[in-house]
Amino acid sequence: MTDETVTKSTTSDGSKASEGRSPGQLAWKRFKRDKTGVISAYVVIFFFVVAIAAPLIAKLYGKDPYTTYVSERPELFNAFSYPAGPNGGMSGEFWFGIEPQLGRDVFTFLLYGIRNSLGIATAATLLTVILGVVIGVTAGYLGGKTDYLVGRIIDILLSFPSTLFFIAFMPVVYGLFIADDENIPTSLRAVALILVLAFFGWASIARLLRGQVLALREREFVEAAKVTGASPMRIVFKELLPNLWTPILIQGTLMLPAYVTAEAGLAFLGVGMIDPTPDWGVMIGRGAQFYSEDLTFMLFAGLSMVIFVLAFNLLGDSVRDALDPKSKR
Repeated sequence: MTDETVTKSTTSDGSKASEGRSPGQLAWKRFKRDKTGVISAYVVIFFFVVAIAAPLIAKLYGKDPYTTYVSERPELFNAFSYPAGPNGGMSGEFWFGIEPQLGRDVFTFLLYGIRNSLGIATAATLLTVILGVVIGVTAGYLGGKTDYLVGRIIDILLSFPSTLFFIAFMPVVYGLFIADDENIPTSLRAVALILVLAFFGWASIARLLRGQVLALREREFVEAAKVTGASPMRIVFKELLPNLWTPILIQGTLMLPAYVTAEAGLAFLGVGMIDPTPDWGVMIGRGAQFYSEDLTFMLFAGLSMVIFVLAFNLLGDSVRDALDPKSKR
């Protein structure tokens, strides 16, 4: 059951006024006092707004991420197929310049890259959290053989070198849906990425919640609910889950930026999203081919991803400190 914290404040006439605040309200108050967390939240919100509004922004901008503009205007390139203008061809027409060799607009490619990368990472995070919560709470509440079996599966999954298995499993997942000689649709690549990331990611949050539930199920309020004849489903949703939202939220905020970098790494290695689909990893992979001659193309992708991951990690730390002040060092 959720405890309510009561704070007292002094009014202008010196009298004491009691004001009841829930743990959520107190956490929100602590979070608002954390300037780093607030700034990080604004940065994260900005990236998600850009991702959602990417088609509208591109329409207003008047370009798309797929058109090779140099085919219509060869003067945009020099004799070596690099942008003729300075700083990667940046101008009032091409805000972030144009891509070497192909001549695509970097600004719109980045917009859609942010959209695709954040979409995949967010979906994978949600699926991972759902799997982790369901499996972890079930194992902890039921105990016995179920808990033992789930615990061993978690140990096995956590022992895997995840990056190597990401690389090895992606072709296997693709092969389940299409023949080897067929082109892999972009939608299938996205779904496969989400499934593989979630499959190898749920174990850590499940282990954490399993331990929490093992401790909570022996508490007085759970025993009281059992005595009153409450069903297991009611106990889980009314008694256990309200006490688990803090670790669930913290794990989710720390997991999403990890998935962003994992998804970009798989795209860079060629087993995730591939060119011409806009993606952070695709942009970095393309930029790495000619960074010595034109750093601009890779710079925008790399810098934007670093800013987002850093902001989200700082946001996760601030959320953890706001929800659990004792963890603040």
